[in-house]
Amino acid sequence: MKLNKLIKGKLSLLLATGVLMISMVGCTTTKESTLDKLVITHVTSPLNVPSIIQKNKNIFADEFSGNGKDIAIEYAEITSGADQTQALASGDVDILYAVGGTSVILAAANDADIKILNMYSRSPEAFCMYSIDETIKSAQDLKGKTIAGPVGTNLHQLLVAYLEKAEMTIDDVNYVNMSIADAKAALDGESVDVVLLAGPTAYKAKQQGYNLVTNGKGLTDAVIAVAIREDFYNNHKEEVELFVKAQENIIKYMNENYDKTMEIVAEELDLDKSAVEEMYKQYDFSIETTDEDRKAFQNIADFMFKTGMIEEEFKTEELFIK
Repeated sequence: MKLNKLIKGKLSLLLATGVLMISMVGCTTTKESTLDKLVITHVTSPLNVPSIIQKNKNIFADEFSGNGKDIAIEYAEITSGADQTQALASGDVDILYAVGGTSVILAAANDADIKILNMYSRSPEAFCMYSIDETIKSAQDLKGKTIAGPVGTNLHQLLVAYLEKAEMTIDDVNYVNMSIADAKAALDGESVDVVLLAGPTAYKAKQQGYNLVTNGKGLTDAVIAVAIREDFYNNHKEEVELFVKAQENIIKYMNENYDKTMEIVAEELDLDKSAVEEMYKQYDFSIETTDEDRKAFQNIADFMFKTGMIEEEFKTEELFIK
C-alpha cells in the first residue's frame, strides 16, 4: 500500500512537471510578433503602377497604423531579379513586391527559402521585339541576326518561343545579353539587328516608327509575382494578412481613381499621360493567383530547364503559399 502511494506520488510529480514543461513550450511558440519594420522592394519599371501608387499614397503604412501596428515601411530599390532574391534570402528584404517568374524559380531551384504570396501583374503584350529593318517580319527572318536583350527573363522566353515557331533555336541567331536600356541604345546606333524591349522603352521604339517584329502574346505569360520567405510568413502571418489587404486597397484605388492614377504614374516615369494610358491597357494587375498563373510558372520552369538555366526539372506547385 505504501509503495503504491509512493509511486502515485512520484507519478503525480512527473505529470505536474510535464504539464509545466508543456506550458512553457507553448508560451515560446505563441510569442507575440515583434516586427517593427517591413522592408519591401520598390521597382517602378517597366510600368509597375501598384508600386508607384502605393508609395505615393503611403498605403502599406496606413494599413498597418490603421490596425494598431507601429510598423515602419522601408524601401529597397533593387531592379535586378538576382539581387532581389539574394536580398530576400539574406533577410535584408522581407517582401519582394514585383519579382519576375524566372528569378523566383532560379532561386527556388537553388534551395533558397522563397514562396509566391500572390500575383503582381501579367503583361505579355508589353514585351516586344523591335528592329529598324522593316523586312524582318517572321521568325525565319531572324536567322543569323544579332539580337540584344536580357538573358533569363520574360523577353528571353519570348525569343525562344518565337524561334520555335520556325523550328529554330537560339543557336540560329547571335543572341547578346544586354539590359533593356542598352539594347535600345544599340538599336538606335544600328549596332544590332533586333532588340527585346518592354514597357516605356518599347513604347518609345513604337513612337520612333521602328518595326514591331512581335510581342509576347501567345509566347510568354510575362508573370510578375509578390514573393516572401516561408519562415517570415509563418512568423508574421497577421502582418502578412494586413499587407495583402493593403494590396487590395491599392488596386481599389487604381480602379476608382483612374485619371489620378494615370497622372501620378506619368509624373513618376516622366511620360505623357496618353502614353501611360496606352501602355496600361496591356497590364493585368489583379493579385489573385489563378490556375493560369500556376501553369505559367510551370511553363517558365520548363523553359529554364530546356535552356540550361536550371540543372533539373522543377515542379512549381511547391512555390505557392498554401
